[in-house]
Amino acid sequence: MLNFGLRRLWTMLSHLQGETLNSVRIARSLGLDVRTVNQYLDFLIDLLLVRLLPPYYTNVGKRLVKSPKVYIRDSGVLHSLLGLDCLDVVLGHPVVGGSWEGFVIETLVSAAPERASAWFYRTAAGAEVDLVMELPGGDLWAIEIKRSSAPKVEKGFHHALQDLSPTRAFIVGSNTDRYLKTNDIEVIGLVDLAKLLREAT
Repeated sequence: MLNFGLRRLWTMLSHLQGETLNSVRIARSLGLDVRTVNQYLDFLIDLLLVRLLPPYYTNVGKRLVKSPKVYIRDSGVLHSLLGLDCLDVVLGHPVVGGSWEGFVIETLVSAAPERASAWFYRTAAGAEVDLVMELPGGDLWAIEIKRSSAPKVEKGFHHALQDLSPTRAFIVGSNTDRYLKTNDIEVIGLVDLAKLLREAT
């Protein structure tokens, strides 16, 4: 049985799905020591229950977000912790975007070749990519995640692509359509993108 502090942290993390981690703020909210919160987090990560997605560092001469993003890895567990017991309830809850983002990240990381690395990218000025993947051959893929059947390209994503110069850029929507949004950005369904990753070297 989880001790009380760990259980409260577990519940709090469900409300922070997809947000940057601030252990000090979490510790203050729970009335715990920061060291204790970090020990609990390490425990949950070791059990493969929580993922901390690290920020991607590159020498672009810009101020970058340095804190990792936190995800509960199993979307079913996430929904259970939040008391979301059916699809309609999930769709009406503020966590729906973070839930989809976490599900996509877990799917793509699992599909990626061995030795592939995963990060997110964000600058203080608002340039952002939800998932940056470096494949074993050195290719860099920039992946934006949108829970929409007609995803839009935002200015921050374009700015991030200018910073990163990725080999390929994708937007993962919530349906199976696949088409070029611009000359260098492809809208793609999750199943098709996972297949591309499995075939990548």
